[in-house]
Amino acid sequence: MTDRRCLPLDRSGIEAIIPHRDPFLLIDEILELEAGEHAAGRYTVPADAWYLRGHFPGRPIMPGVLQVEALAQVGAVCGLAHPDFAGKLALFAGIEEARFKRIVVPGDTLDLRCSITRLRAPVGKAEAEASVAGELACRAKLTFALTELDA
Repeated sequence: MTDRRCLPLDRSGIEAIIPHRDPFLLIDEILELEAGEHAAGRYTVPADAWYLRGHFPGRPIMPGVLQVEALAQVGAVCGLAHPDFAGKLALFAGIEEARFKRIVVPGDTLDLRCSITRLRAPVGKAEAEASVAGELACRAKLTFALTELDA
């Protein structure tokens, strides 16, 4: 199923699909979207990001867990853009085989890709990877649970 939204999606387009908001929205734009199948997005690490103040003073590095969160958010856009799951909430249920291959610093642009391998309520699975300038930064297999947003 191909989503009919106008690409690229900016932050307001992303916010129309997932409930994440600043300062925890870790996607700037969605460049590719096949609802329920795969999505690609981008996030540029800002020099003044809240998480860099303490990670680490004098050598700011984007935490690996937030790289995985950015990947999960791209996966959530992909899954929740599907009409069968619109308006739901995707929650982490598992992270497997996470590997971090490159340090991510302010000014780096993370290219985020997520492919859903299983999407049947209430559980979905995806494979995801983030890269900077073509160099793999991290990858992981993600499991998520779909639930009602207001539950």
